[in-house]
Amino acid sequence: MSVLERFCFVTEYYDSYATIVRKFQLFFYPKDNSIEIYDIKNKKIFLKRCVVPGVSFKDLYLGNDINIYSRLHKLVEYGDDYTKNYFEEIRSNTFGLIKPDAYLNIGKIIDFIYQNGFNISRLKLCKLSLEDASLFYNNIQNQPLFQPMINFISSDYVVGMDLVKKNAIKDWLNVIGPEDVDIAKNNNPNSLRAVFGTDKIKNAIHGSLTSSDAKRESSLIFNKIRHQPILNNNSCVVIKPHAISEGNAGKIIDILLTEGFEISSMEMLYIDKVQAEEFFEIYKGVLPEYSQMIDSVVCGPIIAIEVRQNDCVNKMRALAGPHDPDIAKALRPNTIRAKFGNNCVYNAIHCTDLEEDAVIECDYLFNKVSSFKFNE
Repeated sequence: MSVLERFCFVTEYYDSYATIVRKFQLFFYPKDNSIEIYDIKNKKIFLKRCVVPGVSFKDLYLGNDINIYSRLHKLVEYGDDYTKNYFEEIRSNTFGLIKPDAYLNIGKIIDFIYQNGFNISRLKLCKLSLEDASLFYNNIQNQPLFQPMINFISSDYVVGMDLVKKNAIKDWLNVIGPEDVDIAKNNNPNSLRAVFGTDKIKNAIHGSLTSSDAKRESSLIFNKIRHQPILNNNSCVVIKPHAISEGNAGKIIDILLTEGFEISSMEMLYIDKVQAEEFFEIYKGVLPEYSQMIDSVVCGPIIAIEVRQNDCVNKMRALAGPHDPDIAKALRPNTIRAKFGNNCVYNAIHCTDLEEDAVIECDYLFNKVSSFKFNE
């Protein structure tokens, strides 16, 4: 068989029972979208070549998690030179950071990102210490703006994002515009900095200048900084995979912020079937579509969000709308499920139903499922 007939990636699977990371080779055959998996350590076939529902060519990029029969395989390396050369040509990575001054526009910026053809492979809201900020900007530590920039970037919430697209670095820098907002408004008035920025420091967005910068900055945010949920006056919101793939995540986040909810934790996560069944256990035997609901949340990434406000659970349930989007459209047309839900399984979001479950749900997603432990 010619190497041209298939692509090869090295994957990692976190075995929660053995608490170890196992490595595999994943072979993808584009002719029929079939997959074969080889166990590197034991030197034997782990999964014979077959078509895996929900897995296709578009899912192949470094950093992505692919759900293969309820096991999440993270694509961590290219398995051969042909695959590397091919995908570095059509899909590259960069890193973006939404700064504190753009907090209320997080949703609009994420929506803008999707509209410009980028895929978000990782996303996390967090706060940087001064030390973290110094490491983040260590490539400009001898410049006059260094101290003002680290003071500002550590002043409040930021959102880190790994972005995937052909020519990602160049296209992202073009999308965000020049660092000086005045120049951005004159030369690139539709750029993110022109629309949402104020000056050279408060310019809404950071973009990596080189691939090495992108790797360093991404590693700092996703592998070294732990962000804990606040766990009071809160509710848990989960943007489901279908809403993300349909390009509605930014719009949903914007609604949350517009309606006065504080977003105090947010992370893109991949959950496996065991985790999904544990998280949604309360609905087993209650919702007739329970099994389909489990399948729908493990087929791609979710965005887990802790929102906060007085009487948060009740207000969030009201904003989410009825579980059935058809009922929501008839009775509560301005709710999230009415706007973005398709049916009872693909109803855009989950939110906490009972006040006593808010802390439990946020703690489960951000402290037990969080990808942070996977990357340590």
